[in-house]
Amino acid sequence: MKKLIQYINNEVLVKAANLNLANLSLRIITGILVSKFIAIYIGPPGMALIGNLRNFMSALQSLSISGLYKGVVSLISQCKDDVLKLTRLLSTVFYFGFFSSVLLAFVCYYNAEVINDIIFSSSYRYTYIIKILAIVLPFYALNMFAFSIMNGFSKHKYLLIINILGQILGLLVTLLLIYQENIDGALQAIVITPALNLLITIVGIAFRRSLVSSIKITQVSWSVIDKLSPYMIMALVSAIAIPIVMIIIRNYLIEEIGIKAAGYWTAMTRVSDYYLMFFNSLMALYILPRFAEINSKQAFRKEAFSFYKTIMPPFLVILLFIYLSRSLLINILFTEDFRPVEDLFGYQILGDIARVLSMVIVYQFLAKKMFAHFLILEIFLFIMMYFSSIYLIDEFGLQGAVMGHCLSYFMYFGIIVLLFSSSLFGVINEDGIDEF
Repeated sequence: MKKLIQYINNEVLVKAANLNLANLSLRIITGILVSKFIAIYIGPPGMALIGNLRNFMSALQSLSISGLYKGVVSLISQCKDDVLKLTRLLSTVFYFGFFSSVLLAFVCYYNAEVINDIIFSSSYRYTYIIKILAIVLPFYALNMFAFSIMNGFSKHKYLLIINILGQILGLLVTLLLIYQENIDGALQAIVITPALNLLITIVGIAFRRSLVSSIKITQVSWSVIDKLSPYMIMALVSAIAIPIVMIIIRNYLIEEIGIKAAGYWTAMTRVSDYYLMFFNSLMALYILPRFAEINSKQAFRKEAFSFYKTIMPPFLVILLFIYLSRSLLINILFTEDFRPVEDLFGYQILGDIARVLSMVIVYQFLAKKMFAHFLILEIFLFIMMYFSSIYLIDEFGLQGAVMGHCLSYFMYFGIIVLLFSSSLFGVINEDGIDEF
C-alpha cells in the first residue's frame, strides 16, 4: 500500500495531475451544464435521441481511427530517438487512419437515411445530422493523430491548454445551439464539436513541424500495423460493442415503454459516466503501467489487493454519498421532469461497483497482452448485457435496464475472479516467483 501511495504522490499527482485533474474537472463541469440545458430546453425525449447519437458517434469515431492510437502513444515513446522507426510509425498510422476515416465517411454519408432509421427510427428525420457527422469524421481522425503524437512526446502542457480551450469553445457552441435550436441544436453541437477541436491538429503541426515532412506514403509499413493489430482489435471490440448494445437497449425501451423512459435511463448513464471519469483516469495512469512491470503471481496479488484496500473504501463512500443525495443531484443536473431517474440509482451504482472491481483485474489482460482472454470476456459481457437487459425490461419495466447492467457486471466480475483465482487466492511457491 505504501508503494501505491508513494507512486501516486511521486508520479501520478506530480506528472499527470495538472493535465488529468483539470481536464476531467472541466469535462464534468461542461457535462453538467450541457445536461442541465438539455433537461430544460429539450426534456427526456431529447435526452434519449441525444444518447443514441452519442453512442453511434463514439462507435463511428473508434472505427474511423481503427483503434490505432491506443498503441501509438507507447510506440512513439519507444522509438522517438530512432528517426527511421519514428517515420515509419507516423506515416503508417497517419495514412491508415486517414484513409479509413475518409472511406467510412463516404459510407456514412451515402447511407445517412438507413443510419437515421437505426439510431433515431423512421419517426425522426435527422439525415442531415448524419451527413454532417460524415463530413467532420476525417477531422476527428487528424485531431486524434496529432493528439497521440503530443501524448507520445509527453507534451502535457500543450494537451492541457488545447483540451481546456477546446472544451470551453465546445461548451459555448453547444449551449448556444441548444438555446436557439433545441433538439436540432443539441444534435448539431454533438457532431460539430469534434471539428472545432481541429485546433489540436494545428498546434500539433506547429510544435513539431519537422514531423510533417517525415510523413510519407512510401514509408507505410505493414509491420507497424502488425505490432498495433492486437491493440486495434481490443480497442475496436470495446469501443464499438458497448455503444451498439446501448443503442439497442435504448431503442427497445422506446418501443416497449416510451421515449421518456429511454431518456431517464440515458440520464442515469450520464451520471454514472461523471463519477467514473476520475476512477478510469487513475486506472490508466497507475494500474496499466504498474501491471506491465509485474511478472509474478505474488506481485500481482499484492498490487491488486493493495489497490482494493487503498482506493475502494473512499470510492464506496463517494458512491454512498451519491446514492443518499440522488434527489438533490437530479435537481442540480436535470429538472423535475427527470424525477423517475431517482429510482434507478441503486442498481446502477451496484453494477458500477462490480465494474470497477473487474477493471482492476482486467487491466492485467491488457498489461500482459492476453488478447484472447480479453476478447472472449468482453464479448460475453456484451451478450449478457443485451439479453439480461431485454429480459428484465420485459419483467420490471424501466428499472430492468439498470438491473441488467448490475447483473451483467457481477457475472463478469465472477468469471474474472474464477480465471485469476490461483493468482488471487491460490498457494504461491515460497520463492514467490511464480510467473504467469
